[in-house]
Amino acid sequence: MGERLKTDICVIGGGSGGLSVAAGAAQMGAQVVLVEGHKMGGDCLNYGCVPSKALLAAAERAHIGKSNAAFGVAAARPRVDFAAVMGHVRETIEAIEPVDSVERFGGLGVRVIEAMGRFIDAKTLQAGDTLITAKRFVIATGSRAALPDISGLKSVPYLTNETIFSLTRQPKHLLIIGGGPIGMEMAQAFIRLGSAVTVLEADKVLAREDGEVSAHVKSQLIADGVQIIEGAAISKISGTGNGTKARRLDGKITISLQNGETLSGDALLVAAGRTPNLTALELDKAGVDISDGPHPHIIVDKRLRSSNKKIFAIGDVNGGPQFTHAAGYQAGLVIRNILFYLPAKVNFAALPRVTYTNPELASVGLTEAEARAKFAAIKVLRWPFEENDRARAERDMRGMVKVVTTRNGRILGASIVGKGAGDLLAPWTMALAQGLPISAMAGVIAPYPTRGEASKRAAGDYYTPTLFGPRTRKIVGFLSFFRR
Repeated sequence: MGERLKTDICVIGGGSGGLSVAAGAAQMGAQVVLVEGHKMGGDCLNYGCVPSKALLAAAERAHIGKSNAAFGVAAARPRVDFAAVMGHVRETIEAIEPVDSVERFGGLGVRVIEAMGRFIDAKTLQAGDTLITAKRFVIATGSRAALPDISGLKSVPYLTNETIFSLTRQPKHLLIIGGGPIGMEMAQAFIRLGSAVTVLEADKVLAREDGEVSAHVKSQLIADGVQIIEGAAISKISGTGNGTKARRLDGKITISLQNGETLSGDALLVAAGRTPNLTALELDKAGVDISDGPHPHIIVDKRLRSSNKKIFAIGDVNGGPQFTHAAGYQAGLVIRNILFYLPAKVNFAALPRVTYTNPELASVGLTEAEARAKFAAIKVLRWPFEENDRARAERDMRGMVKVVTTRNGRILGASIVGKGAGDLLAPWTMALAQGLPISAMAGVIAPYPTRGEASKRAAGDYYTPTLFGPRTRKIVGFLSFFRR
């Protein structure tokens, strides 16, 4: 056996959450060992947030010329060089890689072990030939694409988020199983780059979001040319080609639906949810309980401790929201719990989420349906971008701001669909996190002309029925007798 290490904190997983814990704890003076058996930066840098947004940006450039004529600008049909597009994606990853590199973390004082880790007992992790004993462990191994139980799926050359960004040839017809954020983002990216795209969703696309708001995204993708099949019941998948080399696109994939309809394409993307990365850890030897069900996760308490109180779990592995910013938030809580013995507890009430299609869809808190199920009476406030001067000047009036409050003005949730919705959501996230009333948002002085005015106008809509109602008119009429 090789080296034996003793440390304060051993972090397992070099993705967003794990790197945040390692960097923060090391800079505060703790001894930290980081174990990563694959790529530093994890899913977000290599297979998720970064490459997907880079691809969407390229697709937007290919599409933007279609609306130029309305501005008096001659439209030119773009020529897409798919290999160059993927080169842009790789260059974006490479530009960010140094921030997450072994060298940078070594410079911060973190000992990085590049090997897969597995527990051999409740206090010891083995990573390659190294045995690590730590006062506290933090598991941050993330998740991978879940494979739905569909007959024939594993026998065809399918893609996931881990392989689609390595394509060397553009699909002629991309079939996508799953209409969540990943599926919808990739659908729009590939349709705008020139592929035909079909999305098959067992329920409704973007089902987690407010239906009134998500309808704007769905209608735009349909306008772009994406075929969307909701309530799709797939009976089997068949195909030709090399099932071990999905990137070659050298065959045909056929999806058969239970209603007898068939769909064919030369590429298949599976985007039907995620499953935590746990199998290699041998958690039973560490006394860590995991949940039952098709996608087991580590069971944690509000302080993110597992059943072994010296082992914490953050990010996708603990069954919570699967967002990079959720993992980063949990990393901060874990540092407080481990280093400062503060009872920092997780609270996702103000956790934002964004789907980066065009138009973007951003939400925080409760949707209208969730609020109606929880409260006897609510108020729904809306302001369309059709009534926003900046949106009119830019000729992009798609979308709206929608806010849900209690009857007395407590903010329960906000959803925005439109250009830059993710950025526009920040004030609502802060308001919800700080418990601010709707009056705080209505009283904001918003610069003109900006899309941010729509949030102020939506908040002001709370007061419209009373401010411009008969009672106010009577009060103003009465007070007029005292004016001189």
